Amino acid sequence: MSAPTHTVTNQPPPLVGYDVHASDAALVEAVERHAAPERLAEIQDELGELGRAAGSAQAQRWGDEANSSPPVLRTHDRYGHRIDEVDFHPSWHRLLGHAVSAGLTDAWSRPDGHLRRAAGFLVWTQAEAGHGCPLSMTHAAVPALRADPALAAEWEPRLRSRIYDPLLAPAGAKPGALFGMGMTEKQGGSDVRTNTTRAEPLAEDGAYALTGHKWFCSAPMSDGFLVLAQAPDGISCFLLPRVLPDGTRNVFAIQRLKDKLGNRSNASSEVEFDGTWARRVGEEGRGVATIIEMVAATRLDCAVGSAAIMRQAVAQAVHHATHRSAFGGPLIDKPLMRNVLADLALESEAATTTAMRLAASYDTGTEQERQFRRLAVAVTKYWVTKRCPAVAVEALECLGGNGYVEESGMPRLFRESPLNSVWEGTGNVQALDVLRGLRRDPMALNAFLTEIGLARGADHRLDGAIKGLLTELADLDGVEARARRIVERMALILQGSLLVRFAPSAVADAFCASRLGGDWGATFGTLPHTLDLASIVDRARPLTD
Repeated sequence: MSAPTHTVTNQPPPLVGYDVHASDAALVEAVERHAAPERLAEIQDELGELGRAAGSAQAQRWGDEANSSPPVLRTHDRYGHRIDEVDFHPSWHRLLGHAVSAGLTDAWSRPDGHLRRAAGFLVWTQAEAGHGCPLSMTHAAVPALRADPALAAEWEPRLRSRIYDPLLAPAGAKPGALFGMGMTEKQGGSDVRTNTTRAEPLAEDGAYALTGHKWFCSAPMSDGFLVLAQAPDGISCFLLPRVLPDGTRNVFAIQRLKDKLGNRSNASSEVEFDGTWARRVGEEGRGVATIIEMVAATRLDCAVGSAAIMRQAVAQAVHHATHRSAFGGPLIDKPLMRNVLADLALESEAATTTAMRLAASYDTGTEQERQFRRLAVAVTKYWVTKRCPAVAVEALECLGGNGYVEESGMPRLFRESPLNSVWEGTGNVQALDVLRGLRRDPMALNAFLTEIGLARGADHRLDGAIKGLLTELADLDGVEARARRIVERMALILQGSLLVRFAPSAVADAFCASRLGGDWGATFGTLPHTLDLASIVDRARPLTD
């Protein structure tokens, strides 16, 4: 037996066996800030369980297995019968089952429900992001279903259930149910009003037969779907059950699963309808208005999911730099690496703080908060999802060649990072939605300005940015071409205002100096060297035993 040629040294230990929630100071403080004091201990216990599970070797193994063995479509059984089933790796079911049991589809019926669910979603999806799709769709379907009280009474208890049952069976016979969504078609994409799927009324009140296709149908093995189709009086929203009450399969032909850049564990599909039974939700011709609340909720989940990816990427980068030595000392103590890590940490904290503020706004139920969300959700979705890929690739680079290797987990984070910018409306769709809100909803702009105005006078760079935004909004000439510029400024000012109010002074000062004050380069790691960068990095450090 030959002698070993070397001894392994200077390799950081894996980031495993830690509490993902407790290690995230920005998230912990946001929950403490927004939760009712009498419920805080209960919420912290919930998040502690999720955090320890998400940081465990077991959950990390589940995530690896679910992504290395993607779902497989089976259109027919051995005898030639059409079955349209999707087989997932057992670890996918384990991840989804744990999430459902932790209440990640149950926000609308319990106090502080949106805050605690969003925080849990941010924590748990750091273990694996793909299974977040059915969690998000199921959660977001509730406000759309409430357009029909009878349907809501029937389906809401199933969607809020803490029991995950993957079997294809009538929803009424199952202890819990999941939802998917089908809006876009190949000829229209985001322009859903051009959809060609037809909905023909049946004799049964509210029932229709659908004929057509969906270019993207999420989570095709769900128990029910919200879809759009053209009814006699215009585009309308429908609830399409996967299995009919008598136990027969609804006509739901899965043509193929998408071969995607990332999100490999999750099934995204193309489906065909041919006389498929569905129940109308809301009024005929009001489909977009009915489903828009579902879209808004999933847009917020896109921001929360991107915040989760950013947080995990930053945690891995800081952990690596803490345990790696280079040029005579710990990598984390090198001024240039510290600047990069601090810059990444700022982006992550701003995303988390803003996402939790928006989630908490659902729990108050006031008209002021609803108006605030009208612009703030689209603004935040646009910006946070745009920043996610930049954070992921820079964090990967912090690990050097090790970060480019699949075993590090960083390539999976990078492949996942662009997705939320595409889902539920691309960047242009978000920017144009903000413009519509500005034109049609003056109260929404007032609510947004009121929110950022709470921080006025605390930082001169923030005050100057607010003044510049007001000047920009006063000039509507060529506004569509300037939409991204306006939305970016709105996002940065919202983030800056929240950090000035709630974050440590080192974080707020660095954010305002770089993002609002102009003292920043074109890449991460270009913060002013006079800032307290060490405090920012230390705050982002994951806590391990």
